[in-house]
Amino acid sequence: MTAPRGDDGPGRRGILLIVSSPSGAGKTTLTRRLLAEFSPQLAFSVSYTTRPQRPGEAPGRDYHFVTPEVFEAMVERGEFAEHAFVFGNRYGTARAPVETALARDGDVIFDVDWQGGATLAERWPADALKVFILPPGLDALASRLQNRATDAPEVIDRRLRKAIEELAHYDEYQHLIVNDDLDRAYAVLRAIYLTRRYGTTDRPDVAYRLGELARLVECNRTSGADAHARRLVGRR
Repeated sequence: MTAPRGDDGPGRRGILLIVSSPSGAGKTTLTRRLLAEFSPQLAFSVSYTTRPQRPGEAPGRDYHFVTPEVFEAMVERGEFAEHAFVFGNRYGTARAPVETALARDGDVIFDVDWQGGATLAERWPADALKVFILPPGLDALASRLQNRATDAPEVIDRRLRKAIEELAHYDEYQHLIVNDDLDRAYAVLRAIYLTRRYGTTDRPDVAYRLGELARLVECNRTSGADAHARRLVGRR
């Protein structure tokens, strides 16, 4: 089904779609799929990083790869909306492109950790839409990380320990999606995005499709994802 077209109205600002998860839970796969369907209205925020480029990655598409010196100079000039250390490397989101996109009714999707998500939502609270992707279980998460074969075993172990810390912040997000089935998880992410973007309309055909999407979002909300998240982090 194509995206419903509502009446956006003059002066509408864009959406900051913030998608977070532990490494290996599937946020990158889901965000890229959403981009493939809704680009150019939805654009990916390409982060800056000091970590080495991995096989298959392209500068300017996956990340802007810079030296620690260049990154620090950008920090000192106040060019980042958020930046953080993750696994010994630095990551940051440039502020100016985001401001420009929002002012022009452009939506921007972020693939960031909870720290970046919190900072972005604090800077643009009215524009932020926060979604957290949950793995079906910690064993499945470990298997996904091991099957990547892009990191050394000690890095994988560290990422697994970090996953528990990341999962503990699930309650800071407006929506939780359990990625136990990729197509189902994508349908929910898509519905969350479209219902936020197109909200309400007087057109009956569009209103019907938005209603179907809204029911999918509500069904996900009551599916027990929050209880699943509590189990993953050991909360009762």
